[in-house]
Amino acid sequence: MNVVKKELDIKSPLRDEIRTIHRVLREKGYECYLVGGSVRDLLLGFDVYDFDFATNARPEVVSRLFRRVIPTGIKHGTVTVLMKHGTYEVTTYRSEGQYTDGRRPEQVTFSDTLQEDVLRRDFTINGLAYDLAEMEIIDYPGGLDDLSAKLIRTIGNPLERFSEDGLRTYRACRFAARLKFRLDDDTFNAISGTLHVAEKVSVERIRDEIMKMLEAEIPSIGLEYMRNSGLMAQCMPELAACYGVEQNKYHMFDVYYHSLYSCDSAPADKPLVRLAALLHDIGKVPTRRVGDDGDYTFYNHEVIGTRMVRKLMRRLKFSNDDIARVTNLISNHMFHYTPEWTDGAVRRFMRKAGLENLEDLFDLRLADRAGNGMREGMPEPIKKLQKRIGKIIEAENAFTVRDLDIDGKVLMDEFNLKPGPVIGTVLNELLEKVLDHPELNRRDTLVEMAGEVLKDIDHEVTT
Repeated sequence: MNVVKKELDIKSPLRDEIRTIHRVLREKGYECYLVGGSVRDLLLGFDVYDFDFATNARPEVVSRLFRRVIPTGIKHGTVTVLMKHGTYEVTTYRSEGQYTDGRRPEQVTFSDTLQEDVLRRDFTINGLAYDLAEMEIIDYPGGLDDLSAKLIRTIGNPLERFSEDGLRTYRACRFAARLKFRLDDDTFNAISGTLHVAEKVSVERIRDEIMKMLEAEIPSIGLEYMRNSGLMAQCMPELAACYGVEQNKYHMFDVYYHSLYSCDSAPADKPLVRLAALLHDIGKVPTRRVGDDGDYTFYNHEVIGTRMVRKLMRRLKFSNDDIARVTNLISNHMFHYTPEWTDGAVRRFMRKAGLENLEDLFDLRLADRAGNGMREGMPEPIKKLQKRIGKIIEAENAFTVRDLDIDGKVLMDEFNLKPGPVIGTVLNELLEKVLDHPELNRRDTLVEMAGEVLKDIDHEVTT
Protein backbone atom coordinates (compact mmCIF):
# COMPACT_ATOMS: atom_id res chain seq x y z
CA MET A 1 0.00 0.00 0.00
CA ASN A 2 1.21 3.46 -0.89
CA VAL A 3 -0.09 6.47 1.07
CA VAL A 4 0.51 9.99 -0.21
CA LYS A 5 -0.41 13.18 1.62
CA LYS A 6 -2.26 15.50 -0.74
CA GLU A 7 -5.16 17.92 -0.57
CA LEU A 8 -7.56 17.49 -3.48
CA ASP A 9 -9.29 20.54 -4.92
CA ILE A 10 -13.01 19.76 -4.63
CA LYS A 11 -15.24 22.56 -5.81
CA SER A 12 -17.82 24.16 -3.55
CA PRO A 13 -20.75 23.61 -2.86
CA LEU A 14 -20.17 19.88 -3.51
CA ARG A 15 -17.16 20.01 -1.19
CA ASP A 16 -19.34 20.81 1.81
CA GLU A 17 -21.82 18.01 1.02
CA ILE A 18 -19.01 15.49 0.53
CA ARG A 19 -17.52 16.44 3.88
CA THR A 20 -20.94 16.09 5.49
CA ILE A 21 -21.37 12.51 4.23
CA HIS A 22 -17.84 11.67 5.37
CA ARG A 23 -18.34 13.25 8.79
CA VAL A 24 -21.69 11.56 9.48
CA LEU A 25 -20.33 8.09 8.73
CA ARG A 26 -17.09 8.64 10.65
CA GLU A 27 -18.91 9.98 13.71
CA LYS A 28 -20.94 6.77 13.80
CA GLY A 29 -17.75 4.74 13.83
CA TYR A 30 -17.59 3.73 10.17
CA GLU A 31 -14.85 4.12 7.58
CA CYS A 32 -15.58 6.31 4.58
CA TYR A 33 -13.46 7.12 1.53
CA LEU A 34 -13.86 8.79 -1.83
CA VAL A 35 -13.08 6.17 -4.46
CA GLY A 36 -12.76 5.56 -8.17
CA GLY A 37 -12.99 8.00 -11.02
CA SER A 38 -13.43 11.11 -8.90
CA VAL A 39 -10.08 10.58 -7.17
CA ARG A 40 -8.39 9.83 -10.48
CA ASP A 41 -9.79 12.91 -12.19
CA LEU A 42 -9.05 15.23 -9.27
CA LEU A 43 -5.43 14.10 -9.36
CA LEU A 44 -5.38 14.82 -13.11
CA GLY A 45 -6.74 18.32 -12.51
CA PHE A 46 -10.18 17.81 -14.06
CA ASP A 47 -13.34 19.43 -12.78
CA VAL A 48 -15.32 16.69 -11.03
CA TYR A 49 -19.05 16.66 -10.30
CA ASP A 50 -19.66 12.95 -9.77
CA PHE A 51 -18.43 11.46 -6.49
CA ASP A 52 -18.61 7.91 -5.12
CA PHE A 53 -17.94 6.70 -1.59
CA ALA A 54 -16.89 3.34 -0.20
CA THR A 55 -17.64 2.41 3.41
CA ASN A 56 -17.82 -0.56 5.75
CA ALA A 57 -21.32 0.56 6.79
CA ARG A 58 -24.06 -1.69 5.42
CA PRO A 59 -26.63 -0.17 3.04
CA GLU A 60 -29.41 -0.22 5.64
CA VAL A 61 -27.19 1.75 8.01
CA VAL A 62 -26.40 4.38 5.37
CA SER A 63 -30.11 4.65 4.58
CA ARG A 64 -30.90 5.42 8.23
CA LEU A 65 -28.18 8.03 8.59
CA PHE A 66 -29.34 10.32 5.77
CA ARG A 67 -32.69 11.93 5.16
CA ARG A 68 -33.06 11.28 1.42
CA VAL A 69 -31.70 7.99 0.13
CA ILE A 70 -32.57 5.92 -2.96
CA PRO A 71 -31.75 2.18 -3.01
CA THR A 72 -30.29 2.39 -6.54
CA GLY A 73 -28.25 -0.82 -6.36
CA ILE A 74 -28.97 -2.16 -2.92
CA LYS A 75 -28.49 -5.77 -4.07
CA HIS A 76 -24.86 -4.87 -4.71
CA GLY A 77 -24.55 -2.63 -1.66
CA THR A 78 -25.12 0.75 -3.30
CA VAL A 79 -27.47 3.50 -2.20
CA THR A 80 -27.64 7.06 -3.51
CA VAL A 81 -27.67 9.92 -1.03
CA LEU A 82 -29.56 12.96 -2.31
CA MET A 83 -28.45 16.38 -1.17
CA LYS A 84 -29.20 19.91 -2.28
CA HIS A 85 -26.43 20.28 -4.85
CA GLY A 86 -25.59 16.73 -5.82
CA THR A 87 -26.27 13.00 -5.63
CA TYR A 88 -23.69 10.64 -4.19
CA GLU A 89 -23.38 6.87 -4.51
CA VAL A 90 -22.34 5.19 -1.27
CA THR A 91 -21.32 1.54 -1.64
CA THR A 92 -20.47 -0.97 1.05
CA TYR A 93 -17.08 -2.67 0.78
CA ARG A 94 -17.60 -5.88 -1.13
CA SER A 95 -15.98 -8.84 -2.77
CA GLU A 96 -17.42 -10.61 -5.77
CA GLY A 97 -18.07 -14.23 -6.62
CA GLN A 98 -17.64 -15.96 -9.95
CA TYR A 99 -18.67 -14.27 -13.20
CA THR A 100 -20.51 -16.60 -15.57
CA ASP A 101 -22.32 -14.27 -17.97
CA GLY A 102 -19.39 -12.03 -18.83
CA ARG A 103 -20.99 -9.03 -17.15
CA ARG A 104 -21.99 -9.50 -13.50
CA PRO A 105 -20.86 -11.62 -10.57
CA GLU A 106 -23.20 -14.40 -9.48
CA GLN A 107 -22.76 -13.35 -5.87
CA VAL A 108 -21.69 -10.20 -4.02
CA THR A 109 -20.39 -10.51 -0.48
CA PHE A 110 -19.90 -7.54 1.82
CA SER A 111 -16.39 -7.24 3.19
CA ASP A 112 -14.79 -5.26 5.99
CA THR A 113 -11.69 -3.80 4.40
CA LEU A 114 -11.01 -1.11 1.86
CA GLN A 115 -8.19 -3.18 0.39
CA GLU A 116 -10.48 -6.08 -0.54
CA ASP A 117 -12.98 -3.68 -2.06
CA VAL A 118 -10.40 -1.78 -4.12
CA LEU A 119 -8.66 -4.86 -5.51
CA ARG A 120 -11.89 -6.12 -7.13
CA ARG A 121 -12.04 -3.05 -9.40
CA ASP A 122 -11.06 -2.87 -13.07
CA PHE A 123 -8.03 -0.61 -13.57
CA THR A 124 -5.30 0.58 -11.24
CA ILE A 125 -6.09 4.24 -11.87
CA ASN A 126 -9.68 3.54 -10.78
CA GLY A 127 -8.54 1.78 -7.61
CA LEU A 128 -7.43 4.89 -5.71
CA ALA A 129 -9.13 6.02 -2.49
CA TYR A 130 -9.03 9.35 -0.64
CA ASP A 131 -9.26 9.93 3.08
CA LEU A 132 -10.90 13.32 3.53
CA ALA A 133 -9.95 13.57 7.21
CA GLU A 134 -6.25 12.86 6.75
CA MET A 135 -6.06 14.29 3.20
CA GLU A 136 -4.29 11.13 2.02
CA ILE A 137 -4.37 9.15 -1.21
CA ILE A 138 -4.49 5.43 -0.44
CA ASP A 139 -3.14 3.34 -3.29
CA TYR A 140 -3.24 -0.46 -3.06
CA PRO A 141 -2.99 -1.44 -6.77
CA GLY A 142 -0.29 1.00 -7.96
CA GLY A 143 -2.58 3.52 -9.60
CA LEU A 144 -0.43 6.53 -8.72
CA ASP A 145 2.53 5.16 -10.65
CA ASP A 146 0.30 4.38 -13.62
CA LEU A 147 -1.17 7.89 -13.54
CA SER A 148 2.36 9.29 -13.70
CA ALA A 149 3.24 6.90 -16.53
CA LYS A 150 -0.06 7.66 -18.34
CA LEU A 151 -0.83 3.97 -18.43
CA ILE A 152 -4.07 1.97 -18.43
CA ARG A 153 -3.45 -1.33 -16.61
CA THR A 154 -5.85 -3.80 -15.05
CA ILE A 155 -5.76 -4.66 -11.37
CA GLY A 156 -4.36 -8.18 -11.33
CA ASN A 157 -4.35 -10.54 -14.28
CA PRO A 158 -5.90 -8.79 -17.32
CA LEU A 159 -7.25 -12.03 -18.78
CA GLU A 160 -9.11 -12.65 -15.52
CA ARG A 161 -10.42 -9.07 -15.30
CA PHE A 162 -11.70 -9.07 -18.89
CA SER A 163 -13.08 -12.59 -18.58
CA GLU A 164 -15.15 -11.41 -15.63
CA ASP A 165 -16.70 -8.44 -17.42
CA GLY A 166 -16.51 -7.95 -21.19
CA LEU A 167 -17.44 -4.29 -20.92
CA ARG A 168 -14.05 -3.60 -19.34
CA THR A 169 -12.40 -4.11 -22.73
CA TYR A 170 -14.40 -1.22 -24.17
CA ARG A 171 -13.79 0.86 -21.06
CA ALA A 172 -10.04 0.36 -21.44
CA CYS A 173 -10.17 1.82 -24.96
CA ARG A 174 -12.43 4.65 -23.86
CA PHE A 175 -10.17 5.62 -20.94
CA ALA A 176 -7.17 5.60 -23.28
CA ALA A 177 -8.97 8.11 -25.52
CA ARG A 178 -10.36 10.28 -22.74
CA LEU A 179 -7.12 10.51 -20.78
CA LYS A 180 -4.75 10.24 -23.78
CA PHE A 181 -3.08 7.29 -22.01
CA ARG A 182 -1.43 4.17 -23.39
CA LEU A 183 -2.73 0.65 -22.77
CA ASP A 184 -0.27 -1.56 -20.89
CA ASP A 185 0.94 -4.29 -23.28
CA ASP A 186 -0.47 -7.19 -21.25
CA THR A 187 -3.77 -5.34 -20.83
CA PHE A 188 -4.03 -4.67 -24.56
CA ASN A 189 -3.12 -8.24 -25.53
CA ALA A 190 -5.75 -9.61 -23.16
CA ILE A 191 -8.53 -7.82 -25.08
CA SER A 192 -8.07 -9.95 -28.19
CA GLY A 193 -7.91 -13.02 -25.94
CA THR A 194 -11.31 -12.27 -24.40
CA LEU A 195 -13.37 -11.19 -27.42
CA HIS A 196 -15.74 -14.08 -26.75
CA VAL A 197 -16.59 -12.41 -23.42
CA ALA A 198 -16.90 -8.93 -24.95
CA GLU A 199 -19.38 -10.44 -27.41
CA LYS A 200 -21.78 -11.04 -24.52
CA VAL A 201 -22.03 -7.34 -23.64
CA SER A 202 -25.38 -5.76 -24.51
CA VAL A 203 -25.34 -3.54 -27.58
CA GLU A 204 -26.76 -0.68 -25.50
CA ARG A 205 -23.70 -0.72 -23.22
CA ILE A 206 -21.35 -0.89 -26.21
CA ARG A 207 -23.18 2.02 -27.84
CA ASP A 208 -22.85 4.09 -24.68
CA GLU A 209 -19.11 3.41 -24.44
CA ILE A 210 -18.62 4.44 -28.06
CA MET A 211 -20.55 7.67 -27.56
CA LYS A 212 -18.55 8.48 -24.42
CA MET A 213 -15.37 7.86 -26.40
CA LEU A 214 -16.54 10.36 -29.02
CA GLU A 215 -16.58 13.04 -26.31
CA ALA A 216 -12.83 12.67 -25.82
CA GLU A 217 -10.50 15.25 -27.31
CA ILE A 218 -8.92 12.63 -29.59
CA PRO A 219 -11.32 9.68 -29.97
CA SER A 220 -9.07 8.05 -32.59
CA ILE A 221 -6.76 6.89 -29.78
CA GLY A 222 -9.44 4.59 -28.40
CA LEU A 223 -10.81 3.68 -31.81
CA GLU A 224 -7.39 2.46 -32.93
CA TYR A 225 -7.14 0.26 -29.83
CA MET A 226 -10.56 -1.11 -30.72
CA ARG A 227 -9.49 -1.92 -34.27
CA ASN A 228 -6.13 -3.45 -33.37
CA SER A 229 -7.65 -5.61 -30.64
CA GLY A 230 -10.56 -6.90 -32.73
CA LEU A 231 -13.31 -5.08 -30.84
CA MET A 232 -14.17 -2.88 -33.82
CA ALA A 233 -14.65 -5.80 -36.18
CA GLN A 234 -17.00 -7.26 -33.60
CA CYS A 235 -19.22 -4.22 -32.98
CA MET A 236 -18.70 -2.00 -36.06
CA PRO A 237 -17.44 -4.29 -38.85
CA GLU A 238 -18.47 -1.74 -41.48
CA LEU A 239 -15.91 0.72 -40.13
CA ALA A 240 -13.22 -1.92 -39.61
CA ALA A 241 -13.63 -2.92 -43.28
CA CYS A 242 -12.47 0.58 -44.31
CA TYR A 243 -8.93 -0.15 -43.13
CA GLY A 244 -6.51 -0.37 -46.04
CA VAL A 245 -9.08 0.74 -48.63
CA GLU A 246 -7.10 3.19 -50.72
CA GLN A 247 -8.71 6.37 -52.02
CA ASN A 248 -8.03 8.53 -55.07
CA LYS A 249 -5.42 11.22 -55.63
CA TYR A 250 -7.49 13.77 -53.73
CA HIS A 251 -6.96 11.99 -50.39
CA MET A 252 -3.83 11.44 -48.34
CA PHE A 253 -5.24 8.60 -46.22
CA ASP A 254 -7.18 5.40 -46.76
CA VAL A 255 -10.91 5.40 -46.00
CA TYR A 256 -10.39 4.22 -42.41
CA TYR A 257 -7.85 6.82 -41.32
CA HIS A 258 -9.67 9.55 -43.19
CA SER A 259 -12.76 8.61 -41.16
CA LEU A 260 -10.84 8.66 -37.87
CA TYR A 261 -9.20 12.01 -38.52
CA SER A 262 -12.49 13.49 -39.67
CA CYS A 263 -14.02 12.30 -36.40
CA ASP A 264 -11.19 13.90 -34.40
CA SER A 265 -11.74 17.17 -36.28
CA ALA A 266 -15.50 17.37 -35.63
CA PRO A 267 -16.69 19.39 -32.60
CA ALA A 268 -16.10 17.46 -29.35
CA ASP A 269 -19.33 18.83 -27.87
CA LYS A 270 -21.35 17.29 -30.74
CA PRO A 271 -20.91 13.50 -30.40
CA LEU A 272 -23.55 12.74 -33.03
CA VAL A 273 -21.75 14.93 -35.57
CA ARG A 274 -18.57 13.09 -34.63
CA LEU A 275 -20.37 9.79 -35.20
CA ALA A 276 -21.49 11.03 -38.62
CA ALA A 277 -17.89 12.05 -39.39
CA LEU A 278 -16.65 8.61 -38.30
CA LEU A 279 -19.14 6.76 -40.50
CA HIS A 280 -19.70 9.18 -43.38
CA ASP A 281 -17.57 7.26 -45.87
CA ILE A 282 -18.23 3.60 -45.02
CA GLY A 283 -20.20 3.43 -48.27
CA LYS A 284 -16.93 3.83 -50.16
CA VAL A 285 -15.99 0.20 -49.54
CA PRO A 286 -18.79 -1.38 -51.62
CA THR A 287 -18.83 1.45 -54.21
CA ARG A 288 -15.12 1.67 -55.04
CA ARG A 289 -14.42 1.24 -58.76
CA VAL A 290 -11.51 2.02 -61.07
CA GLY A 291 -12.34 4.94 -63.37
CA ASP A 292 -11.33 5.54 -66.96
CA ASP A 293 -8.23 7.39 -65.77
CA GLY A 294 -7.12 4.46 -63.62
CA ASP A 295 -7.97 6.25 -60.36
CA TYR A 296 -10.64 5.14 -57.89
CA THR A 297 -14.22 6.42 -57.94
CA PHE A 298 -16.90 6.10 -55.25
CA TYR A 299 -20.11 7.11 -57.00
CA ASN A 300 -23.20 7.29 -54.77
CA HIS A 301 -21.19 6.25 -51.71
CA GLU A 302 -23.23 8.65 -49.60
CA VAL A 303 -26.46 6.89 -50.65
CA ILE A 304 -25.13 3.40 -49.95
CA GLY A 305 -23.39 4.64 -46.82
CA THR A 306 -26.62 6.11 -45.46
CA ARG A 307 -28.28 2.69 -45.70
CA MET A 308 -25.30 1.01 -44.05
CA VAL A 309 -25.19 3.54 -41.20
CA ARG A 310 -28.92 3.19 -40.61
CA LYS A 311 -28.50 -0.56 -40.29
CA LEU A 312 -25.44 -0.17 -38.02
CA MET A 313 -27.18 2.30 -35.71
CA ARG A 314 -30.30 0.16 -35.49
CA ARG A 315 -28.12 -2.80 -34.57
CA LEU A 316 -26.61 -0.74 -31.72
CA LYS A 317 -30.12 0.38 -30.73
CA PHE A 318 -29.73 4.11 -31.20
CA SER A 319 -32.94 6.10 -30.91
CA ASN A 320 -34.92 6.83 -34.07
CA ASP A 321 -34.16 10.54 -33.63
CA ASP A 322 -30.41 9.92 -33.45
CA ILE A 323 -30.52 7.64 -36.48
CA ALA A 324 -32.47 10.22 -38.47
CA ARG A 325 -30.07 12.99 -37.53
CA VAL A 326 -26.87 11.10 -38.36
CA THR A 327 -28.14 9.58 -41.61
CA ASN A 328 -29.45 12.98 -42.71
CA LEU A 329 -25.95 14.43 -42.32
CA ILE A 330 -24.33 11.55 -44.17
CA SER A 331 -26.80 11.56 -47.06
CA ASN A 332 -26.29 15.32 -47.57
CA HIS A 333 -22.54 15.65 -46.94
CA MET A 334 -21.59 15.51 -50.65
CA PHE A 335 -23.50 18.65 -51.71
CA HIS A 336 -21.66 20.65 -54.38
CA TYR A 337 -22.40 24.36 -54.32
CA THR A 338 -21.61 26.65 -57.24
CA PRO A 339 -22.35 30.39 -57.67
CA GLU A 340 -24.86 29.42 -60.37
CA TRP A 341 -27.29 28.15 -57.74
CA THR A 342 -30.47 30.20 -57.80
CA ASP A 343 -32.08 31.33 -54.57
CA GLY A 344 -34.65 28.62 -55.21
CA ALA A 345 -31.87 26.02 -55.38
CA VAL A 346 -30.46 27.28 -52.08
CA ARG A 347 -33.90 27.04 -50.49
CA ARG A 348 -34.32 23.49 -51.80
CA PHE A 349 -30.96 22.57 -50.32
CA MET A 350 -32.05 24.07 -46.98
CA ARG A 351 -35.31 22.17 -47.17
CA LYS A 352 -33.62 18.89 -48.04
CA ALA A 353 -31.02 19.08 -45.26
CA GLY A 354 -33.38 20.68 -42.75
CA LEU A 355 -32.85 24.15 -41.35
CA GLU A 356 -32.09 22.71 -37.92
CA ASN A 357 -29.31 20.51 -39.38
CA LEU A 358 -27.40 23.09 -41.42
CA GLU A 359 -24.88 24.05 -38.76
CA ASP A 360 -24.11 20.38 -38.08
CA LEU A 361 -23.81 19.69 -41.81
CA PHE A 362 -21.25 22.47 -42.22
CA ASP A 363 -19.38 21.15 -39.17
CA LEU A 364 -19.28 17.73 -40.84
CA ARG A 365 -18.11 19.21 -44.12
CA LEU A 366 -15.30 21.06 -42.34
CA ALA A 367 -14.28 17.90 -40.44
CA ASP A 368 -14.35 15.89 -43.68
CA ARG A 369 -12.04 18.43 -45.28
CA ALA A 370 -9.63 18.40 -42.32
CA GLY A 371 -9.59 14.58 -42.30
CA ASN A 372 -8.61 14.64 -45.95
CA GLY A 373 -5.03 15.44 -44.96
CA MET A 374 -4.49 17.72 -47.96
CA ARG A 375 -6.79 20.63 -47.22
CA GLU A 376 -7.99 22.57 -44.22
CA GLY A 377 -10.44 25.36 -43.50
CA MET A 378 -13.82 25.98 -45.03
CA PRO A 379 -13.56 26.54 -48.83
CA GLU A 380 -14.69 29.90 -50.16
CA PRO A 381 -17.72 28.53 -52.09
CA ILE A 382 -19.12 27.05 -48.87
CA LYS A 383 -18.59 30.35 -47.05
CA LYS A 384 -20.57 32.08 -49.79
CA LEU A 385 -23.35 29.50 -49.46
CA GLN A 386 -23.48 30.14 -45.72
CA LYS A 387 -23.87 33.87 -46.36
CA ARG A 388 -26.67 33.27 -48.84
CA ILE A 389 -28.45 31.00 -46.38
CA GLY A 390 -28.14 33.68 -43.72
CA LYS A 391 -29.77 36.26 -45.96
CA ILE A 392 -32.61 33.90 -46.86
CA ILE A 393 -33.24 33.09 -43.19
CA GLU A 394 -33.33 36.81 -42.39
CA ALA A 395 -36.00 37.23 -45.06
CA GLU A 396 -38.04 34.50 -43.26
CA ASN A 397 -38.97 32.67 -46.44
CA ALA A 398 -40.73 29.30 -46.53
CA PHE A 399 -38.64 26.12 -46.42
CA THR A 400 -41.24 23.49 -45.53
CA VAL A 401 -44.98 23.14 -45.96
CA ARG A 402 -45.36 24.24 -42.34
CA ASP A 403 -44.02 27.66 -43.35
CA LEU A 404 -46.72 28.16 -45.99
CA ASP A 405 -49.40 30.74 -45.25
CA ILE A 406 -52.04 28.03 -45.63
CA ASP A 407 -52.36 24.50 -44.32
CA GLY A 408 -54.38 21.37 -44.95
CA LYS A 409 -57.39 22.66 -43.03
CA VAL A 410 -57.60 25.72 -45.26
CA LEU A 411 -57.51 23.51 -48.36
CA MET A 412 -60.26 21.27 -47.02
CA ASP A 413 -62.45 24.29 -46.16
CA GLU A 414 -61.83 26.15 -49.43
CA PHE A 415 -62.24 23.18 -51.80
CA ASN A 416 -64.48 20.84 -49.80
CA LEU A 417 -61.75 18.20 -49.66
CA LYS A 418 -61.51 15.23 -47.34
CA PRO A 419 -58.31 14.28 -45.49
CA GLY A 420 -56.02 12.27 -47.76
CA PRO A 421 -52.78 12.23 -49.75
CA VAL A 422 -54.07 14.85 -52.17
CA ILE A 423 -53.65 17.48 -49.40
CA GLY A 424 -49.93 16.74 -49.09
CA THR A 425 -49.53 16.70 -52.86
CA VAL A 426 -51.06 20.17 -53.20
CA LEU A 427 -49.04 21.64 -50.34
CA ASN A 428 -45.78 20.29 -51.74
CA GLU A 429 -46.61 21.68 -55.19
CA LEU A 430 -47.25 25.08 -53.61
CA LEU A 431 -43.99 24.91 -51.68
CA GLU A 432 -42.02 24.19 -54.86
CA LYS A 433 -43.40 27.40 -56.38
CA VAL A 434 -42.77 29.43 -53.23
CA LEU A 435 -39.17 28.21 -53.02
CA ASP A 436 -38.51 29.97 -56.34
CA HIS A 437 -40.81 32.93 -55.67
CA PRO A 438 -41.16 33.68 -51.93
CA GLU A 439 -43.45 36.64 -52.65
CA LEU A 440 -46.19 34.11 -53.52
CA ASN A 441 -46.43 32.98 -49.90
CA ARG A 442 -49.72 34.80 -49.16
CA ARG A 443 -52.97 33.07 -48.30
CA ASP A 444 -55.08 34.46 -51.14
CA THR A 445 -52.40 33.78 -53.74
CA LEU A 446 -51.80 30.25 -52.43
CA VAL A 447 -55.52 29.43 -52.46
CA GLU A 448 -55.74 30.56 -56.09
CA MET A 449 -52.66 28.48 -56.99
CA ALA A 450 -54.07 25.48 -55.12
CA GLY A 451 -57.16 25.60 -57.32
CA GLU A 452 -54.95 25.34 -60.41
CA VAL A 453 -53.01 22.43 -58.92
CA LEU A 454 -56.25 20.59 -58.14
CA LYS A 455 -57.45 21.10 -61.72
CA ASP A 456 -54.21 19.56 -63.00
CA ILE A 457 -54.62 16.62 -60.64
CA ASP A 458 -58.24 16.07 -61.78
CA HIS A 459 -57.10 16.26 -65.42
CA GLU A 460 -54.38 13.64 -64.87
CA VAL A 461 -56.91 11.32 -63.16
CA THR A 462 -59.51 11.63 -65.94
CA THR A 463 -56.99 11.14 -68.73
